[in-house]
Amino acid sequence: MRMQSEPAYRRLVNPYVPMRVFSDDQVAAIHAAALTILENQGMKVLSRGARERLRVDGAVHDEAAQTVRLDRALVGHCLGTAPREITLYAASSEHDVPLSGRAVAFGPSSGAPNVSDLQRGRRAGTLADYEDGVRLCQSYDVVHLLGAFTEPQDVPPPLRQLAMMHAQLRLADKIPHTFCRGAAQINDCFELVRRAFGLSREQFRERPCTYTIINTNSPLVLDAPMADGIVEFALAGQVQMITPFTLSGAMAPVTLAGALTLAHAETLFGLSLAQVARPGAPVVYGSFTSNVDMKSGSPAFGTPEYVKAQFGAGQMARFLGLPWRSSNATGSNIPDAQGAYESQMSLWGALLGGSNFVLHAAGWMESGLTSSFEKFILDVEQLQMLAEVLQPLGGDGNGISHAYRPLLAGESPGDDADATLRANRVYRRALADYQTPARDPAVLEALDDYMRRRTDAGGSPPQT
Repeated sequence: MRMQSEPAYRRLVNPYVPMRVFSDDQVAAIHAAALTILENQGMKVLSRGARERLRVDGAVHDEAAQTVRLDRALVGHCLGTAPREITLYAASSEHDVPLSGRAVAFGPSSGAPNVSDLQRGRRAGTLADYEDGVRLCQSYDVVHLLGAFTEPQDVPPPLRQLAMMHAQLRLADKIPHTFCRGAAQINDCFELVRRAFGLSREQFRERPCTYTIINTNSPLVLDAPMADGIVEFALAGQVQMITPFTLSGAMAPVTLAGALTLAHAETLFGLSLAQVARPGAPVVYGSFTSNVDMKSGSPAFGTPEYVKAQFGAGQMARFLGLPWRSSNATGSNIPDAQGAYESQMSLWGALLGGSNFVLHAAGWMESGLTSSFEKFILDVEQLQMLAEVLQPLGGDGNGISHAYRPLLAGESPGDDADATLRANRVYRRALADYQTPARDPAVLEALDDYMRRRTDAGGSPPQT
């Protein structure tokens, strides 16, 4: 088992040349088409405050339709102020995460309402399940950032984000994740992070140490929580990964080039809003483009189209010079062979496409509806193997790994139990052996004090 005391895969660098599915001319044409979409159609922005932020030269408003159109000169100016080098700073410097160049980082399955394991089956996620997800993320060096392993359904929505951030900061010293559910909830989380890291508001603005995912509502809609989240994260100097969720054949054109053009336009719009709010705000180019099953209409993941879409999205991110976020995904409902080969296809698409950050890298199941504890371990096994592929040849020059230790093969030699049963044993033992990183008692008290006060006040309702 690769635990936190064995820092084998904390700094990953991809030495391979990224795959390409488009020529340079095609990449330029996709970018030009996206700019034309923003000029002629723009996006519907459901936040009045965000629309007001965009009352700048080069933005054309239709307040009755709640749309904003951006000319290409404004978009180009905003691209010019977006930073190309981004690092996320953790509570422990050994867990800092660079997101630029050829750096590679992995994060867990995030946002699932359900969890699953062999003992208790599929069920609504609880705070205890979420905390166990944090512990597992902390336990393996190949998982670099924390995430929303599950949303605790036993915590009321006004208090949920507080409970999740409190758990991340108490139980781990890796990069914490923040949901965008309105300015009040975001700023509650920012205050907890500042207390945990001992930062003033000014220091916090200059030191990115939490991240969020901004999802557009394709096609061409930016809802109020996401729009206001872009602004809040920009003003605070924290990292946002703007990620359209485009399924070709459903909410996007059926061709991959068309779907990627739509996604590119939506990402450019979100980036422009962030840069208008605060020039220099750190933005990661996010992509989550796949296809639907043309017979059933259901989302499909880990498909050849999904892999090619990742190659193409990586080209578009590099064309802009921005860090790129991708995903590991599967449509399988259980941690079986389908889940394994679809996840492996997804991961190869991400790594061969040149991704800097792979979200949902461990635990994703059932098209994102469930985070599986066994699947987390099975994925960590794959991630460690892929991380070893990224390593230079061994000191003896023969390429034989002296660092990689299989989780499942080493679980019980000669045992005829299948991989899922062995993964169940590994995850339960990891939790039993878990030790919380040392933290200054004064910091823990400051976190607890803020939690008590905000809980007594009823927390903050999520924005709708």
